Amino acid sequence: MVSLINTVDTGHEDMIHNAILDYYGLHLATCSSDGSVKIFDIRNGNQTIVADLKGHQGPVWQVAWAHPKFGNILASCSYDRKVIVWKERANEWTKIYEYGNHDSSVNSVAFAPAEYGLILACGSSDGCISILSCNSMMFDVWDCKKIPNAHTIGCNAVSWCPSTVPEPAFNQRDSAARSPAVKRLVSGGCDNCVKIWREENDHWVEENRLEAHSDWVRDVAWAPSIGLPRSQIASASQDRHVIIWNSSDLSTWTSTILHTFDDVVWSVSWSMTGNILAVAGGDNKVSLWKENNENQWTCINEDASTTSGQQLEQRTL
Repeated sequence: MVSLINTVDTGHEDMIHNAILDYYGLHLATCSSDGSVKIFDIRNGNQTIVADLKGHQGPVWQVAWAHPKFGNILASCSYDRKVIVWKERANEWTKIYEYGNHDSSVNSVAFAPAEYGLILACGSSDGCISILSCNSMMFDVWDCKKIPNAHTIGCNAVSWCPSTVPEPAFNQRDSAARSPAVKRLVSGGCDNCVKIWREENDHWVEENRLEAHSDWVRDVAWAPSIGLPRSQIASASQDRHVIIWNSSDLSTWTSTILHTFDDVVWSVSWSMTGNILAVAGGDNKVSLWKENNENQWTCINEDASTTSGQQLEQRTL
């Protein structure tokens, strides 16, 4: 069973759309329809607000933490078509970059694995995905690559493939002899599709199109790599299904319906070890699912939420 260990009174004046812990689980970032992003220190069961960031002119849909090797960096995306990157310097949070080259709401942001550098993927309702790369130690120079027409009508979610190439844990090949991992990310959109993208010759190409949902895909999550010889992706849809996609070679994918829920499924999030999946839906419930040795998924915990099922705090499980 999972038990409640802490609650945070955010003080937001409207609906909270996303809440996410940093790498060490010491800080919580939240964003809301009130247009603000807030950061809390939640150590030792206490909550102290450390920043109230106001830079957006519309609802803020999602926030994402960068790896701590780059310092304390947070990205936010909004209905105002902007992406803002914030950084803590001398105990003060300031805006270090603003990206406004989308024609509609930016719905999702995700930082790439740290091994690739400081890279941010952004999915928008204009159907495009932007890949923003920071090429300066001062964090003031950014390059942009765009995947045009990634999803018809709009892109709702993006998630990166782990940098570690899946291979057996007992494989003793010299790591120096291994070819570098190819950058990949997965996206979900209003065309009911889950798509996998691969960087090739300095641009991005569609590697796979996974079609099993019958309505908009609201969220996608690529599972962390723990040394197993497979890749795994979870996708959530308005068709009330969560689908688990598996591949042993990143070219052929098989789908398994995790469960048919009572309402639209808004969000999916993997545990740090990749063996537990959290699911949040329009029924205002968060459920935890685990795969057994027979490759069957079972619900191990379910909690009714007092707020919108669009919220799903990512945490270490």
